[in-house]
Amino acid sequence: MKSEFEPREAVSWHALPIDEVYEKLSSGPDGLSEEEVAHRLEQYGPNELPARKPPGIFSIFLHQFKSPLIYILLVAAVISFVLGDDKDAGFILAVVFLNAVIGLVQEWKAEKSASRLQSLLRITAHVWRAGREGEIDSATIVPGDIVLLESGIRVPADLRLIHAANLTVDESLLTGESVAVKKDLALAEEDASIGDRRNMAFAGTTVMTGRGIGVVVATGQKTEVGTIAEAVATTESSKPPLLVRMETFSRNIGFLVIGACLLMAAISLAQGTPYTEVFFLAVALAVSAIPEGLPVAITVALSIATSRMGNRNVIVRRLAAVESLGSCTMIATDKTGTLTVNQQTVKRIILPGGESFEVTGAGYEGRGEVLTGGGSLPGPASLERLKELAYAAVVCNEGSLFPEDDAWVHHGDAMDVALLALGMKLGIDPDLERGEIHIDGTVPFEPELRYSVVYYHGTDGIIRVAAKGALEALLPFCGTMQTRDGPVPIDRDAVEGQLHDITRSGFRVLAIAGGTIGSLPKGSPTLENASPTLSLLGLAGFIDPIRQNVPGAVALCRDAGVEVAMITGDHPETAFAIGKQLGLTTDKSEVVTGAELDSIGSPDLPEYFDRVRSGRIFARVSPVQKLEIVDAMVRDGHFVAVTGDGVNDAPALRRANIGVAMGSGTDVAKDTSSMIITDDDFSSIVAGIEEGRYAYDNIRKVTWLLVSTGFAEIVLFTLALVFGFPLPLLAVQLLWLNLVTNGIQDVTLAFEAGEPEAMKRCPRDPKEGVFNPLMVQETLISGLLMGLIAFSAYFWLKGSGWDELAARNS
Repeated sequence: MKSEFEPREAVSWHALPIDEVYEKLSSGPDGLSEEEVAHRLEQYGPNELPARKPPGIFSIFLHQFKSPLIYILLVAAVISFVLGDDKDAGFILAVVFLNAVIGLVQEWKAEKSASRLQSLLRITAHVWRAGREGEIDSATIVPGDIVLLESGIRVPADLRLIHAANLTVDESLLTGESVAVKKDLALAEEDASIGDRRNMAFAGTTVMTGRGIGVVVATGQKTEVGTIAEAVATTESSKPPLLVRMETFSRNIGFLVIGACLLMAAISLAQGTPYTEVFFLAVALAVSAIPEGLPVAITVALSIATSRMGNRNVIVRRLAAVESLGSCTMIATDKTGTLTVNQQTVKRIILPGGESFEVTGAGYEGRGEVLTGGGSLPGPASLERLKELAYAAVVCNEGSLFPEDDAWVHHGDAMDVALLALGMKLGIDPDLERGEIHIDGTVPFEPELRYSVVYYHGTDGIIRVAAKGALEALLPFCGTMQTRDGPVPIDRDAVEGQLHDITRSGFRVLAIAGGTIGSLPKGSPTLENASPTLSLLGLAGFIDPIRQNVPGAVALCRDAGVEVAMITGDHPETAFAIGKQLGLTTDKSEVVTGAELDSIGSPDLPEYFDRVRSGRIFARVSPVQKLEIVDAMVRDGHFVAVTGDGVNDAPALRRANIGVAMGSGTDVAKDTSSMIITDDDFSSIVAGIEEGRYAYDNIRKVTWLLVSTGFAEIVLFTLALVFGFPLPLLAVQLLWLNLVTNGIQDVTLAFEAGEPEAMKRCPRDPKEGVFNPLMVQETLISGLLMGLIAFSAYFWLKGSGWDELAARNS
């Protein structure tokens, strides 16, 4: 059968009526025939993203040789072998091999740890084909299939919804928003953002509540997830600064060695030394000058830091990334799940009349207290009203929350679960209370209604009402409000003023009301049809609370000279409230929205750089805008570490100087990152910066030791030639000397504990070399002194009648 369906690029499925969607997909309510499915599957391929093939052990081993310093050592080994110095060549190759083995062990362990974190499992999907329901492997879904959705499942492909009943979907994978999105069938504008396409369900997102049916409009790499993942491949990644510095250092060392060899050769030839001896002299000098122990020492230092980072919840996938994190001058971090716990929590309650209460505890835990603004427990009258509010919120609720094995298990909408936790903090057992009543009717939340209602009765037979929703949706049905003096006529202006105050602080707000009704109406028991007598019980303010140790970590960054910027898809007011608590900013002019950046135009304009430079909080930004912001920061001279967990973060993670993925994040985010934070905690990133600085300090110490001793050997050889003495040391003696002295000391330096002031100084300039002017000065002085002392001893021995062999061996 020849398919009539042809894929169309850039179709705005969310802006099309259902009938037109069916027409474009050559499908219908009964789904596709098996014959058509087979044809489309063959034509468009399976519904899956190309799986990343993890690097093999041999590939990781070869990767350890990609270093300019290793190249120089290999050249020295080849020259030694050609000249017949098999021992010298063998020793150099042994050093190179040892370095590769150490690096292999560390990176292989990291790769295994990363693989254990991956949870990309094949899922099954419920579809409607040829008028019959069936369960299939999601990889066999094709455009035009009809897919059935229910609570708890992962959406298998991009769908245009054709039915939605109390359907909410967690889209944090794509948008970073922690609150589930209510879905409906209303058409959206063609240019609507992903978060505003409420008639669409996207691959990889999770159904939280309700049921739905959708027609597949995109599969595999054509989905939103696939498009972002594909964009990662075209995004330029940054080279770790340690590699850049070592390339520069190795190049400079190479030039110096060549220059020294040419100078020594010129002096020797002028003294009449035979060409063959001059060549051997040059090789010996090269071997003495090259710090062959440096690769091993660097690898050991990075491996030690990697191990320490692992103990602090940071998995390093590439050794060079250790030092990269220590170099960062800017952290561009996600909000949800990194700075915050990614669990909506009731943190403030306002009762009618103006009484305000703070709620302790964070996340979906039933532990905590409700306190007055002064930090004291509420009085009996206030406590009774608080319990009345919490009881209504528990009854009008589809979530579940219970402790199990020292953890809290939860199901359902984030705000429903948060209200259950509030009830527990006020001594209400949700399961017990809901078990003692009989439900007479419900109205689930719908975007058009903006409220949900439960009708119930107890042993007295009176039908009571519990409702929650947007204040403006419930106000028309609330004739009174519950105050300390009992129910009084509702003061709309006062209540709306309280709403304004709490939302301005970044809270999401639900109004909660209760009342009674004589009998339920026929048909749908919406408030409009039932007309119950409701009384406003209060306002509950929700926020995704910050992690307990994040403010201290941000302060530590400030002391270390590392700037922190928040990039989120959340509302500007919410982002500012969180940023203010963290100490990122107290100035709203430092909050930049995606719309504001769009109004500037091209990211290449000076105005764009100025706005990014002045921003500390970036809100309502799309994945493309996040990439542009990070790119602007990098081009502005910052060394940027970017955190992320969703597919939408992958391009920015790749563009950053160092990408840091969350352990609970997507595989795409992990695969494009150099590090993985296993506990999703911002403070672990700061710990990584600290360990990175320690590692680089130790690398500098090792480099100073090896280069200064190498320079001392050059001084020794130069003075011997100038005074007409034979070679003070042979090449094999030099290697042995380096092994038993530097070979022990440099590894010891690599194990040194970090300096206490490491996190008190400003980040080093990313363009700064391994050697700064002070280190060059110290190296020249120490190398010159050691060389003069060694030559003085050699000069004295020769002057005292010692023969050449005895003088060398002394």
